[in-house]
Amino acid sequence: MSVRNLSRVALFAALMAICSWVSIPTPVPFTLQTFAVFLAPGLLGGKMGTIAVGTYLLLGAVGLPVFAGFSGGIGTLLGATGGYLLGFLLTALVIWLAEIALGTSQPVFLVSAIVGQGLCYLFGSLWYVLGYAGGAAGLPAVLSPCVIPFLLPDTAKLILAWALRRRLAPVLAKSR
Repeated sequence: MSVRNLSRVALFAALMAICSWVSIPTPVPFTLQTFAVFLAPGLLGGKMGTIAVGTYLLLGAVGLPVFAGFSGGIGTLLGATGGYLLGFLLTALVIWLAEIALGTSQPVFLVSAIVGQGLCYLFGSLWYVLGYAGGAAGLPAVLSPCVIPFLLPDTAKLILAWALRRRLAPVLAKSR
C-alpha cells in the first residue's frame, strides 16, 4: 500500500473517531459515525474504505477512545452495542462488493450503502437480542429503541455522504 493510501486510510479512521465523539447519549448513542462510514468507501473506494473502517475498529479494540462517549476497548466491541459497531464493517464490505460486481457509479454506491446500512441494523439488532436481551426481548422490541429512531438521521447522513462523494470523488480520482 502506498504512503498516499495509508495516509488516506488513517485520515478516514481519524474522521470516524471524531464523528463518533459528536454524540447524543442514549442507550444506542446518536453519532456522526455512520456518516464517516459511508464517506470512507464513497471517497476512497470500496477496498480502501473498508480498510479504513477496519482500522477504526481495531484502534477502538486496542483501547483507544475512538467510540461514542470517548470509549474504547474490546469490551465496547463485545458489549450491547458492539454489533452495530462491527456492522459498520458489513456496510463498507457491501459497498466494496457492489463496486467490484457493478462498478463505481453513484446509483451503485447509493443502493449498496442502503443495503449495507440495513445489514448493519440487522446484525447489530441480532447481536443485542441474542447477547444482551437473552433472546427474551425479541427482535421487534429491539427495533424500537435501536433502529427506528436512527432511520431518518442515518438517511440524512447517507444523503450527505452521497452528495459529498458526487462532488469530491472526481477530484480525488485525479489525484490517485
